Amino acid sequence: MKSEEYKKFLKKIKRDNILVFITQILIVVIFFIVWQILADKEIINTFLVSSPIKVFNTIIDLIRENNFWNHILATLYEIIISFIIGNLVGLLVASLLWWNKFLSRVFEPFLTILNSLPKVALGPLIIVWVGANTKSIILMALLISTIISVINIHNAFKTTDENKIKIVKTMGGNKFQIFTKVVFPSNILPIIESFKINVSMCFVGVIMGELLVSKEGIGYLIMYGSQVFNMNLVITGVILLVILTILLYYLVYYIEKISKK
Repeated sequence: MKSEEYKKFLKKIKRDNILVFITQILIVVIFFIVWQILADKEIINTFLVSSPIKVFNTIIDLIRENNFWNHILATLYEIIISFIIGNLVGLLVASLLWWNKFLSRVFEPFLTILNSLPKVALGPLIIVWVGANTKSIILMALLISTIISVINIHNAFKTTDENKIKIVKTMGGNKFQIFTKVVFPSNILPIIESFKINVSMCFVGVIMGELLVSKEGIGYLIMYGSQVFNMNLVITGVILLVILTILLYYLVYYIEKISKK
């Protein structure tokens, strides 16, 4: 049975979590209230920065025109596909590099170079290679997210507790057993942390791709809005991106929370 002290400790943690959540909500609410007040008082130029009411009306207009969900689902589809593929490839490549020290030493400098390369510069090449379609958008996202995933997961594998590995070795364990019994299980949380980072990286890649080639999606809304000087549409697109990012981030966050239990 749980002691009274432990129950009080759990209640305190729960209260703190609720307080943090409420504070976060209040910050968002206050931000929108202040934004709207500044717009109503004409302290800020609503042509340039819009206002919460105008953003809300823009969303309503998109829904009435049957465009809203098409753009949301297009971006969400591209992000989910690139997120899944990027993380799977990152995990597989990182595992291979841990397994083969020679390959690790050979490819580590190249990974660093590729990671520092501005991927948007490859945009025109990707369009020529793949075409101006959804595939080029997903490829753009993969170029950004996969390399970071490989680097983060590989670094986590390399820093696995050597004492645990030595114990398995002394018991006659082979390399496969070391990986499956020690290295991988010991780095579940770092892997999920890498997934959390990749959420934002996939967003960056997808939006960059949509700005270049897409005919639908949130990136397209932002680009189209900027071309016709419709700042309400641009700001609406940015806010929709923030909402999607938060939803996907918390999805990974709750997966991490479950894995800790």
